[in-house]
Amino acid sequence: MDLKKKEYIDKIKSLAREKNAVIFAHYYTRPEIQEIADFIGDSLALAQQATRVDADILVMCGVHFMGETMKILCPDKKVLIPDMNAGCSLADSCKAEDLKKFIEDQRQALSRNDQRLTTNDQRPIVVSYVNTSADVKALTDVVVTSSNAKKIVDQLPKDAKIIFGPDHNLGSYINSVTGRNMILWNGACHVHSRFSLEALLQLKADNPGVEVLAHPECKAPILAQSDVIGSTQALLQHTIKSPAKRFIIATESGILFEMQRACPDKEFIPVPPEVTEGVGCSCNECEYMRMNTLEKVYACLLNEQPEMIVDKEVAEKAVSSIQRMLSMS
Repeated sequence: MDLKKKEYIDKIKSLAREKNAVIFAHYYTRPEIQEIADFIGDSLALAQQATRVDADILVMCGVHFMGETMKILCPDKKVLIPDMNAGCSLADSCKAEDLKKFIEDQRQALSRNDQRLTTNDQRPIVVSYVNTSADVKALTDVVVTSSNAKKIVDQLPKDAKIIFGPDHNLGSYINSVTGRNMILWNGACHVHSRFSLEALLQLKADNPGVEVLAHPECKAPILAQSDVIGSTQALLQHTIKSPAKRFIIATESGILFEMQRACPDKEFIPVPPEVTEGVGCSCNECEYMRMNTLEKVYACLLNEQPEMIVDKEVAEKAVSSIQRMLSMS
């Protein structure tokens, strides 16, 4: 191990013990970040885990909205994130003020179509993916994840008008498996939307019979070529349980580290993005997740900054949509 890397790891572990801090890392972060984490998972699972730990400080190695969700669920704990600038293209594609106007436009459209509806009936049910800001969650009726979205949408009234956002690809997939016709926000994850169909088809031709695993945030043509569609956690569990030895993976390449660690005797082939020129490898990586480094984790523990702060009123509204999800799933 590189001496500098080892020194940072030792310092981080020492500070975490001294300050009673717990480190959480998303599956899409760098391998060395996952190595030092006390818990690894997707954003909501980590936030839920945070509510169960006995710690004074929670360090969320992921992106901004993940730190917000953790703070919403753990208002009495200090939540730190290594880089406050680590954003999310999907969350950024849906601003609260734009969603608010969109909801009102849809309400007015419902009112014009059926003037017998009451004011409450005129408002569409707003379903938001967990990959959203606290302000958007505050406007949301129920939050969903990629693993429970179908289950929750299936429980909503069959005649309900539903707005689903911000991921258009995920919403389209949920429409296809539920038979719904939800109104979809036109947002996308910049990683999952840029997988190369041509490259995937070539990988399948070069590896006949090998299963293709894809995240539902991918575009429909990628999903159509996939054998297993599921959340990051679901894809990981499939590789562990499956007797197969080789898999083609269409999701952010950070999960390959955990897949390989859980299944050292198996091979995982990443689907490359549409453009690989100037990229060090054919992996499809989230540059925001890669903003989490050992140096930044050490600095945020040392200085206890940047600290995630969520407006109390916003947090109170946002937590209701998360709690509704938990009760429905």
